[in-house]
Amino acid sequence: MDRAQNINPRILSWARETAGLSIEDAAVKLGLTNGTKVTATEKLASLESGDEKPTRIQLMKIASTYRRPLTAFYMASPPITADRGEDFRTLPGPVAPQESALLDALLRDIRARHDMLRSILEDEDEVLRLPFVGSIKIASGIEDAVRRMKAALGVEDDRGLRRVISKPNDLFTELRRRVESIGVFVLLAGNLGTHHSNISEKVFRGFAIADQVAPLIVINDQDAESARSFTLIHELSHIFIGSSGISGAPVVGEARTPHSRIERFCNDVAGEFLLPATSLPVTGKLANAASAITQVSATADTWKVSEAMVAYRFWRTGRIADDVYGEIVAIYAARWLAYRERTREQNRADEGTGPSYYTVKKHRLGEALVRLVGRTLRANELTHTKAGKLLGVKASGVEPLLAGVEGLGSPKIGKAG
Repeated sequence: MDRAQNINPRILSWARETAGLSIEDAAVKLGLTNGTKVTATEKLASLESGDEKPTRIQLMKIASTYRRPLTAFYMASPPITADRGEDFRTLPGPVAPQESALLDALLRDIRARHDMLRSILEDEDEVLRLPFVGSIKIASGIEDAVRRMKAALGVEDDRGLRRVISKPNDLFTELRRRVESIGVFVLLAGNLGTHHSNISEKVFRGFAIADQVAPLIVINDQDAESARSFTLIHELSHIFIGSSGISGAPVVGEARTPHSRIERFCNDVAGEFLLPATSLPVTGKLANAASAITQVSATADTWKVSEAMVAYRFWRTGRIADDVYGEIVAIYAARWLAYRERTREQNRADEGTGPSYYTVKKHRLGEALVRLVGRTLRANELTHTKAGKLLGVKASGVEPLLAGVEGLGSPKIGKAG
């Protein structure tokens, strides 16, 4: 039997563990079966200990199951954990190994694509370094940060911005357009390409790379659409203060660590940006969740933001106490989970009737990235293979994805591969 040589068995256990699989679950997924003398689990353990070498067919199955390239299994030793930048999250409990592994895989992919993106921009005749990246100091305060960010995005009239906006997702679309217009790439990504790899918004809400050449924001699209504007401006705050990293949901309690203070600052900047203190209703401290939710709902509807964000503003401005805010957050979380389950059931019933794969893909990638890749491809400065890697599709899917994008024209004969 042809067996793969030069395989470090530590790589096999590392790949399984970072895929979030126990040795028992992995044995099942790999199709290993119990024999008369050894169990499926013992067979896998034998491979991981080095007592047995995997066959080439087994190795290919392992690579596919663990979502790793085949070449990874020929590394001399396991690599370090994916670079998450700074981890600004305060999590309510431990993250399941499977979701942590999925998050690492997503961030590896984002980092690799960002490296390619930056390389493209650096190859242009004049590399534009964006002066707003890292331009804000936390010590200058929330109002100064909001003023600078609004000036950069051309937001002069908060109510005027919402005059032609009917729902929260419309506000996000307009803000995303403005953020991309100043040179920041904004992606929606919450899985590795299939719903089987969805990463909960409880694990991460957003991710920012504060790079002066290619600043990038990732928003977890598993979260509610109404929450995206807050996450967008929160991550933009990270870019303006020059702090790359991963963020979670706002939490109750005092910010005691440097990371939690940065996260609280970015939350407060996003809150003041989207819902200025002068726009909040004049009210005393609301005594219970029911009365608070009524006020929150009315304010959210007027300002086209999520109710969770308004509740955060009420809490931070002293309109509700810690315990009431915690109760409201729990109510909204339960309501969101119920809504998401209903939506999933409806989507299964309506399967095949929604927008096309490429329409959804373009929306998730954002106009800035799609246009840059398309323009570079048309200039014969990028191959379809590399374009596919940047866009997260196969090389054969690049042209269908670019089809209909105004100004990109038709494909030309360019570099092969």
